[in-house]
Amino acid sequence: MANLLSTGISGLNAAQVALNTVGNNIANAGTDGYSREVVRQTERVVPPSNRYTVGSGVDVVAVERAYSSYLTSAVWSSNANLSRAGTYNDLTATLNSMLSASGDLQGALDNFYGAFDTVANAPGDSSARQALLGNASTVASVFTTLGAQLDSQQKQIDGQVTNTVKSINTTLDNIADLNRKIHDSLGSGAPNALLDQRDALVNTLSGYLGVTAVSESNGTLSVYSSSGQSLVSGSHAFKLSTGSDPYDTTRVSVLDSSGSDITARLSGGSLGALLDYRSNVLDSAQNRLGQAAIGLATSVNAQQGKGLDLNGQLGAPIFALPAPQALAASTNAGGATVSAQVSDVAALTSADYTLRYDGSAWSMTTTGGQPVALTTNPDGTLSGAGLTLAVAGAAQAGDSFRIQPTRNAASGLTVSLTDPSGIAAAAALQAKAASANTGSGAVSSLQVTDASNPALFTGVTVSFPTAGSYTLTDAGGTVLGSGAYTPGQALSANGWSLTLSGAPAAGDSFAISANSNGLNDNANALALAGLADTGVLAGGSRSVIDNYTLLTTEIGNAGAQATSNLTTQTSLHNQAMSAQQAVSGVNLDEEAASLVKYQQAYQASAQVISTAQSIFSSLLAAVQR
Repeated sequence: MANLLSTGISGLNAAQVALNTVGNNIANAGTDGYSREVVRQTERVVPPSNRYTVGSGVDVVAVERAYSSYLTSAVWSSNANLSRAGTYNDLTATLNSMLSASGDLQGALDNFYGAFDTVANAPGDSSARQALLGNASTVASVFTTLGAQLDSQQKQIDGQVTNTVKSINTTLDNIADLNRKIHDSLGSGAPNALLDQRDALVNTLSGYLGVTAVSESNGTLSVYSSSGQSLVSGSHAFKLSTGSDPYDTTRVSVLDSSGSDITARLSGGSLGALLDYRSNVLDSAQNRLGQAAIGLATSVNAQQGKGLDLNGQLGAPIFALPAPQALAASTNAGGATVSAQVSDVAALTSADYTLRYDGSAWSMTTTGGQPVALTTNPDGTLSGAGLTLAVAGAAQAGDSFRIQPTRNAASGLTVSLTDPSGIAAAAALQAKAASANTGSGAVSSLQVTDASNPALFTGVTVSFPTAGSYTLTDAGGTVLGSGAYTPGQALSANGWSLTLSGAPAAGDSFAISANSNGLNDNANALALAGLADTGVLAGGSRSVIDNYTLLTTEIGNAGAQATSNLTTQTSLHNQAMSAQQAVSGVNLDEEAASLVKYQQAYQASAQVISTAQSIFSSLLAAVQR
């Protein structure tokens, strides 16, 4: 009777544990991160008798989680990718909205260049000149508004990075605390609820940052970033922190627990998306917009300086720009400073650069590591990538500077010309053919090449002693140049360049002098209007309008790719979740069937106990007779 009673009791206990487990599964069917629990039972082992063996019941050896570490890791990985894709998509969508909401730069540029045509039609009309300055102000305003919007997003991202790092550190502390609790409770069985909580925290962490996790033999979980930094080991959390960029104190960088800058090495999750977007989209957008602003201001100011205004003076600049930034590294040991100027706008790119000193010479690379040719000028300045760099003070080996030629150009663009009469619509020089000329030579173009030349307005006679030779002579009879002549050859002196069409005959001449028809001449206004289609950037292959079109295309492509990637990552995450839930999730239909099964087992075990008691009572009654 004892064996039958013991067997019934063991079955009753096992069924009760199973019923409690099923009930807990049903209660947590909607709990995020809950892993279905499974009762592990085994038959009790008894010593064999001489003739046969009868079992003595059942033991519950464990209540385990239905769990796959592989599928759970796949969910963490897909969650990191999905969070990154979602954050990246939100950021690019915001950037596209900024471009459309901050003014029509394309239209503003078209109106601005078109205003020069209007001035060319009536060079002396003050209202046309005033309207042109109004269009210039509109262009500058749209540039500065766009630049301010991009600056604002930079600041917002810095704030998001700081807040995300704080959330990461809180999560790391919680994981480390659960590691301690799980380790301490292992002796009394697997703490399923704590394990689920820890898995949920790792999943939360993966939403902030790409991570990998390794289960240790002592029950703890070691967590690492996707680039290998240790984040949690046992009950210790290796927290991240934020600090200033080594070159720009207004920009936030991410540091590991030892204080090393790991910004460039982090990926995955919302933090990886913020850092990736900032470096590869937002910085590039600011630089491209600034490149367009520099191209506009430099080309317009240069052409404006080649013409005469209504006061008979060479045109003053219409636009003003901030100088390129040269930011010293916080680790610099020397006292050197660097200043930068744009010397060749056609060679200017949208890249940022790092200038380094090795103790004997300077070198420059893009921030992506591509080397840039750097030459030393006779005055000691350095030239490269369309820039002229001046170093003052003494540098020490290892010192470096971040050069940002275009980053702040758009937000700093202003209109410096306020007097409408200062618009240089007229050509600065005129060229007249002698009335006695017999050849077919005619003035094709007369361009000012150096408006700062003090002899620019000095009269010069271009004569052709023979059809194949030329002589340049000033008003005092000084020969400025001579030599063989080929039709179409450019002839230069005193800061100007003359090109003739046709073929001059022997004895022909042309007189170069200051333009005496400045009030009615429109040659320079037409040249300024023509800048709309003139390649001034990318080696002369891209106009300012083309450069802005390229910017909008790049941002549009980034947004389209982000949207496509979000769709892909959402699908992959759903697949990973489905696979994981197929193992660990609660199926209410299955649990209902299990509930009936264990309820019947409980009732049957109770009947076994009742039978044992009845037999034992009958036996006692028989003995008492």
